[in-house]
Amino acid sequence: MHNTNLANPGPLGLMGFGMTTVLLNLHNAGFFPLTSVIISMGIFFGGLAQIFAGLLEYKKGNTFGMTAFTAYGCFWLSLVGILLLPRLGLAEPTDAAFLGVWLALWGIFTLFMFFGTLHASRALQFVFASLTLLFVLLAIGNLTGNHSVLVLAGFEGIVCGASAMYLAMAEVINEQLGRQILPTGERKAA
Repeated sequence: MHNTNLANPGPLGLMGFGMTTVLLNLHNAGFFPLTSVIISMGIFFGGLAQIFAGLLEYKKGNTFGMTAFTAYGCFWLSLVGILLLPRLGLAEPTDAAFLGVWLALWGIFTLFMFFGTLHASRALQFVFASLTLLFVLLAIGNLTGNHSVLVLAGFEGIVCGASAMYLAMAEVINEQLGRQILPTGERKAA
């Protein structure tokens, strides 16, 4: 629970991240092609909604939340740029190996962010641990050209995104009802 009169922007950011991650990884797992549904979600919910949530976390004085949501919002916008700029004739396409390097850098960032969750809820720890694993799998799959690893990453990414969606709704429902209905593994203050 939060001890301020400001609304909790976390669920918005978590849901923007979670839903967009599930959609992209449904594609990575081979269920759907990469279409405007994923691109639009990447811009507006994965990108802009997370940036808004990050700015609201800034207002609340939450450095972790500000950093996470703003950075991952920019991740989605930059991914859309990587996909669309070549199609618009504004940049050369990125080869898989360099995309793998980009994903590895995001994996390193996410690993450090995971360390920042060690005093947070188990649910948030799971989101960041599974996201770290997702970036590792995507980086390896792209660097090696191993399609099976990318498909595995897709399934793992669905789990990661779904965990963020769960945490978002747990925060909303628990706060709205004034008691824990959906467990998050919240750590008790010492």
